[in-house]
Amino acid sequence: MRTRRFVLPTLFIVALSATGCKSTSQSPTSAKPADIDSARLINADREPANWMTHGRSYDEQRFSPLTQITYKNVSQLGLAWFYDLDTHRGQESTPLVIDGVMYFTTAWSKVFALNAATGALLWSYDPKVSPEWAVNACCDVVNRGVAAWNGKLFLGTLDGRLVALEAVTGKPAWETLTIDRNSRYTITGAPRVVKGKVIIGNGGAEMGVRGYVSAYDAETSKMVWRFYTVPGDPSKPFESPILEKAAKTWTGEWWKYGGGGTVWDSIVYDPELDLLYIGVGNGGPWNQRFRSPQGGDNLFVSSIVALKPDTGEYVWHYQETPGEMWDFTATQTIIIANLNIDGRARKVLLHAPKNGFFYVIDRATGALISAKPYTYINWASGVDMKTGRPIETPIARYPDADPAPVVPGPLGAHSWQPMSYSPLTGLVYIPVNDVGFKYKSPEHFAEKHLAPNYGIDLVAAGMPQDPKIKQAILNTVKGKLVAWDPVQQKQAWAVERLGPWNGGTLPTGGGLVFEGTAGGNFEAYRDDNGEKLWSFAAQTGVMAGPVTYTANGEQYVAVVVGWGGVFPLVAGEVSFKSGRVRNVSRVLAFKIAGKATLPALPEVEEPRLNPPPSTASTATIRQGEQLFQRYCSTCHGDVAVSGGITPDLRYSSTLNNDQWFYIVLGRMLKSNGMVSFAKELSRPDAAAIREYVIFRANQTFEQQRATNK
Repeated sequence: MRTRRFVLPTLFIVALSATGCKSTSQSPTSAKPADIDSARLINADREPANWMTHGRSYDEQRFSPLTQITYKNVSQLGLAWFYDLDTHRGQESTPLVIDGVMYFTTAWSKVFALNAATGALLWSYDPKVSPEWAVNACCDVVNRGVAAWNGKLFLGTLDGRLVALEAVTGKPAWETLTIDRNSRYTITGAPRVVKGKVIIGNGGAEMGVRGYVSAYDAETSKMVWRFYTVPGDPSKPFESPILEKAAKTWTGEWWKYGGGGTVWDSIVYDPELDLLYIGVGNGGPWNQRFRSPQGGDNLFVSSIVALKPDTGEYVWHYQETPGEMWDFTATQTIIIANLNIDGRARKVLLHAPKNGFFYVIDRATGALISAKPYTYINWASGVDMKTGRPIETPIARYPDADPAPVVPGPLGAHSWQPMSYSPLTGLVYIPVNDVGFKYKSPEHFAEKHLAPNYGIDLVAAGMPQDPKIKQAILNTVKGKLVAWDPVQQKQAWAVERLGPWNGGTLPTGGGLVFEGTAGGNFEAYRDDNGEKLWSFAAQTGVMAGPVTYTANGEQYVAVVVGWGGVFPLVAGEVSFKSGRVRNVSRVLAFKIAGKATLPALPEVEEPRLNPPPSTASTATIRQGEQLFQRYCSTCHGDVAVSGGITPDLRYSSTLNNDQWFYIVLGRMLKSNGMVSFAKELSRPDAAAIREYVIFRANQTFEQQRATNK
């Protein structure tokens, strides 16, 4: 067993008095709310009572040295308070806790401030994102949090705004648009603040956009610099010399498709080296045959790029997946650490991206130190240490023959859910997904405005309805919590899950690792051996990263809960492997001897299928399937099976009346985020989609009847 070094907290915080007001000007004990500067963030370990930035400290290790709650007394942990949210979509926010106040975001880019000791509302802010902008979001209307600096909070909204809020009241101080609203950008990630500059990226690689990251002056909102992650039209001047070099790794007319490379999550600052590291996303469209027909590495998609934070100037890059074509983003948690490797002290980055390899990278130079698979993969057999490139297998690049599933698929071996690192154990705690995907090029690439431009045959990727084949596929879908030794590049221990899409992780000085599950529990484990010590029924799936802090001298562990995100939206029956839970969006806060209880969930009567008869021709149903998979599955699930976040159309009362057309082609449900597809679909197209849904409803009805016999 490893020797433990327990670190005692050096500062306790005093919470604000409870208030139920919508807004209050009452100040906490510091000079002003969210009074954050470089000194406090660089010295975050001197204030373990707080959680002042997205990963707690600039290194983004998400390790807390607090020790009141330990592996010895965690069994006494109880719910201290909860706060119900007013949205019913996926919750992915990591809260900040600063001097007694908790700040967090929810779906639809809303912001809340609560008393961290009691959960009482201090204020809330709604940026009033148009529901129809949701069509531009590949992966739910989520938001992962705010940043704090000099009395302000900074929020990136789904529709591309950067908003500064006064931390004491929640009222806007300034707002600026960071995107071209004629393009289908979104923001779901949390900003970071570095030396008075707010750093923010965006998403939308599947929607025909070009990726970039920007820095804005925290006081004035003026843009200081912008770094594009992929080159634009080479007939026009390049924004920087490095993009002229990057353009040589592309072919064809990639700029007409955007190219992708969006910086939608991980942004990390290294104050020791004064470098900013960004994780760059996938290519757009996914299929490289369309965006770069003669191949090429396509820099800087699927790369970690180091920049100078003052100017945005390029310093170095390491591309994890050259010529990316699987949605293998490099946007997952980037962790800064100092490790002893082969008897030598190394300043490193730790990274477990979607592609399934765990990378240890020299953070001063970008040189690869080591790379090993942290779970099962079959698209590559390893990484060539001489070139730093993956050694691809024959099935990787969409073979023309009927392809075998590639593992991992677009869900990634690790997605956005935050991983963490404990300096006490030397282990990285990774929420792992084991899910494959059948990639196949379509016969024709039809670019449409309101459908994601994946460049793949979504019908070929759909779940087969033969019971034996379906079950065989579902048997391969798994998830696990993995404790990974980055020095030895091997698994230390693992906890098997029902399925994928489990929550972010939090290690503490008390010898614990906390993680929520897709199946609806929030749990604590021994950090050195994975022994399960405690579990709480959260009544909903837990995806977000937990935090811990102290208030009034007591240590709390808190997490924002609420099932959603891309997995239950898109994956259909596959998402049921993780546990069929409702969305019940809340903040849960725990402490030793907490006595609060959650109200019982009201019973919901399971809907019954009563579809009209399926009378359409095979050709019409096939046409409807192709259109459904392209336009509808992003929100309503693979092969018309909803994961429970949005309506399951097989049960729709509009299958036998013209209201269907008012919804699909009109704007009848625009307030729910359902846009009109009239510019993309004709009435016969909409009718074919309905016939396919009717066919699937009847197919499901017969399967259920056969099962119940």
